[in-house]
Amino acid sequence: MTKDAVVAGQTDGTLRVAAAAVVVEGRLLVVSKTVAPEVFYLPGGKPDPGEDALAALRRELREELGVEPVRPEPLAEVEAVAALEGVPMLMTVFTAGLTCEPQPAAELADMRWVVGNEPGLVLAPAVRDQVLPLLRSKGLIE
Repeated sequence: MTKDAVVAGQTDGTLRVAAAAVVVEGRLLVVSKTVAPEVFYLPGGKPDPGEDALAALRRELREELGVEPVRPEPLAEVEAVAALEGVPMLMTVFTAGLTCEPQPAAELADMRWVVGNEPGLVLAPAVRDQVLPLLRSKGLIE
């Protein structure tokens, strides 16, 4: 493994990501990035070298939304192709509450609270095809 692979959040060609499934009143928090403002993802990001998934999640939520996760619990390990990078991705998803109202910052373009079937909403495939169905099966989203 090269230093560049670690910095990019990749090992063995797989992008590693930590993400939060934050559901409030039956709606999921999703965010978009300035590089692709039309595509919405779970908030989170790639671990820095030496950082585990939970530490990465805490740092990313602080940087991107100005919040801390409350009672983060592992939900799933999602394998998919990363929407922007087009490479294999392993996303560690945590359920969590937030310490305060999130505000987009850093590389974020927008944030929304969704149920997933809003007209014109473009979700990253991993969110649309795996995370939302899992949250629905648990009764967290209709």
